[in-house]
Amino acid sequence: MMIKLCGLRRPEDIAYINEAKPDFAGFILAEGYRRTISPETAEMLAKQLDHSVKAVGVFIDQPVKFVAEVAEKAGFYAVQLQGNEDAEYISELKKISDMKIWKAVRVQTAEDIHKAESCGADMLVLDSYSKGANGGTGKTADWELIRNTVISMPYLLAGGINIDNISEAMKISPCGVDISGGTETDGVKDPAKIQAIMNLVRKVDKNV
Repeated sequence: MMIKLCGLRRPEDIAYINEAKPDFAGFILAEGYRRTISPETAEMLAKQLDHSVKAVGVFIDQPVKFVAEVAEKAGFYAVQLQGNEDAEYISELKKISDMKIWKAVRVQTAEDIHKAESCGADMLVLDSYSKGANGGTGKTADWELIRNTVISMPYLLAGGINIDNISEAMKISPCGVDISGGTETDGVKDPAKIQAIMNLVRKVDKNV
């Protein structure tokens, strides 16, 4: 079971991550969000990660060249495209970068998922739909819809996951989960919540 903890902004956050050791650490590079950081900060933080934790940069409808340059400089393992990026965009990005490409889907219907499966990404991130928002709303996705959809590629489940519902989320996505707000208290990463979530995931993994 893979786990990505997202929205890291401070050196303290990296210290918490290096202690907990999730699979992936996410950095928001899209402009205008509460957890947005600059490319320079992302590079600085990503380079402080434990070697076992892979860095992922989150972008929204930004120029292909910008995404590739920022990701390469920061040493990202993958880029997560959270906006309206299509197959053509992903194809252009693959021409100039060999990073993994994850495509987020704001799920309203099964067709949304099936359309994303053909966009050329390496993995999907299935998130909740909120009109006018590209994620980060804290709202859970339509888990029943996702559960009942035949999905042919790996995906992470995102949107409103926390210590109270992560066990159910893990039953829906055998690949993994993507958590941001569920690791925070008053908008700041909380080491106790991070560790509690990681302990739960590891416990479940041991029993599978």
